[in-house]
Amino acid sequence: MTIRTILVDDEPLAIQGLELRLQAHDDVEIIAKCQNGREAISAIKTHKPDLVFLDIQMPGFDGFSVVQGLMEVEPPLFVFVTAYSDHALRAFEAQAVDYLMKPVEEARLADTLDRVRQRIAEKKGAEESEKLKEALAEHAPEAAAEMASDDADHVNANRFEKLINIKDRGQIFRVDVDTIELIEAAGDYMVIKTGDNSLVLRETMKDLEKRLDPRRFQRVHRSTIVNLDLVKQVRPHTNGECFLVLESGSQVKVSRSYRDVVARFVH
Repeated sequence: MTIRTILVDDEPLAIQGLELRLQAHDDVEIIAKCQNGREAISAIKTHKPDLVFLDIQMPGFDGFSVVQGLMEVEPPLFVFVTAYSDHALRAFEAQAVDYLMKPVEEARLADTLDRVRQRIAEKKGAEESEKLKEALAEHAPEAAAEMASDDADHVNANRFEKLINIKDRGQIFRVDVDTIELIEAAGDYMVIKTGDNSLVLRETMKDLEKRLDPRRFQRVHRSTIVNLDLVKQVRPHTNGECFLVLESGSQVKVSRSYRDVVARFVH
């Protein structure tokens, strides 16, 4: 598999440096180099690359404007490259594969390309699956209907967040959802607790619940959500209430009105 790649930066030395580092990766083919956003949009529409390394700070059309300028076509994978960390959260919101700081470190670049390869493989797998479904629909409609049902279950299981980007104390944290034990509401803020860290996310509980798989994350109190996969013990309490003991040893009180909900998931 060859990763057809375009480099975009208004600094020729930056393009040269990235090009040199990419030479260590035999599956990366650089098909175009652009020095501004307008050139980038034209090149992407013409060459239809798999991947674009995109500088953010450019005169005229910046990196985010390039992404917006491609809304009517199927976009490639983007990796933002910049000398400034201020745009990291916005980059992830733009669905970038990764965000690299200049000068690009070889180890970080290698990690990024591993993510790119995984994304491309997933996309190719989806395309092959679609071709199979079309063939089945024509020659074996019953099998096609069964496959469509299985796909619906898979989509429902995978439409929820796997990583949550949290801006806290001037830093961007990429939190693996599997590590989240507990979420507590504090006004318009959420306190996200993992086994060894607590981070503050500015978002309402209602909106955050929509991003999390309800089969795993359940509200056990008006202002508390628990990862049921990380519950190791249930302790009965008075008045129909109980405590959940989490993997870290933390205890969470379950109010009586939510006990029936938790009982369906904790055995």
